[in-house]
Amino acid sequence: MKCTKCGNPQVIIKKEQSGQALCKDCFIESIEKKAIKTVKKEKLLDKGDKVLVALSGGKDSVTVLEILNSFRKMHIIDICAVTVDEGIAGYRQDGVDIAINHAKRLGIEHRVVSLKEEYGITLDEIMQRENHRGSCTYCGVFRRALINKAAREMGATKIATGHNLDDEVQGIMMNYLEGNIDNLTKLGPKTESKAEEFTVKIKPLREIPEYEIGLYVVAKGLDVHFDSCPYAMQSFRAEVSDLINKLNEKHPTIKYSTLRGYDKIKKALGNSLDKQYSSSRCKICGQPSANELCRACSFIEELKGD
Repeated sequence: MKCTKCGNPQVIIKKEQSGQALCKDCFIESIEKKAIKTVKKEKLLDKGDKVLVALSGGKDSVTVLEILNSFRKMHIIDICAVTVDEGIAGYRQDGVDIAINHAKRLGIEHRVVSLKEEYGITLDEIMQRENHRGSCTYCGVFRRALINKAAREMGATKIATGHNLDDEVQGIMMNYLEGNIDNLTKLGPKTESKAEEFTVKIKPLREIPEYEIGLYVVAKGLDVHFDSCPYAMQSFRAEVSDLINKLNEKHPTIKYSTLRGYDKIKKALGNSLDKQYSSSRCKICGQPSANELCRACSFIEELKGD
């Protein structure tokens, strides 16, 4: 088998959905071009942006950093990064160290923030409680709050996350199955809020499968943290992921068709749903909140009462 782009006999991947076979160099180029195409098509970046990369040290966030750095080299944007230490023993520190090294390699501003320092509790300590809500529930809320706070403090105009095709399709299916239409409408390549305290979020990798991102970092020789979160297998997302992957074995284009279908539906939802903007603020932290307390502060108060 030869590369369908250049004829190189050393093929490293054959894409089932397209039948395309690629050598290492052509594959690397295809991933970078695809991400850049998404950035341009969805207008994710503006000249002069300071983009904060949510840098966990895993394959997705390192790939986002690597691709956005190409825009930085062209003096289109500036980059900074933040790494969240959730407090997971035997897991998180490796990712933190890798993130620090990548930030040093590129010479970019970087912060490490932690649940322990901000909220006085780690995810491990939360999961030891009898009546916890599940790791992903707390982690998602606290991570978003910490990343958004870092973006404001570091003067970022955009937050870039490493959500890939698999992540996005899982999010679509999870919110649909749970009937969470509000969260369903918030998915997409760019998330904006009327509240100025919330920085715009972008997803340059949302059209690239997880497997291809893993192969990309290996092909480029990028140091990444490949271990999975020890709490991940307990999550609803893991169940949905297994279901989608089983379907994908017989229907190789199903992830793309789900994403394309959602993007079409979202336009209709966006026009028909009356999205009310709440100008009220959380009485503890002062962030925009539809209720007396934002979700992060509500969880902390709940945990204090246990």
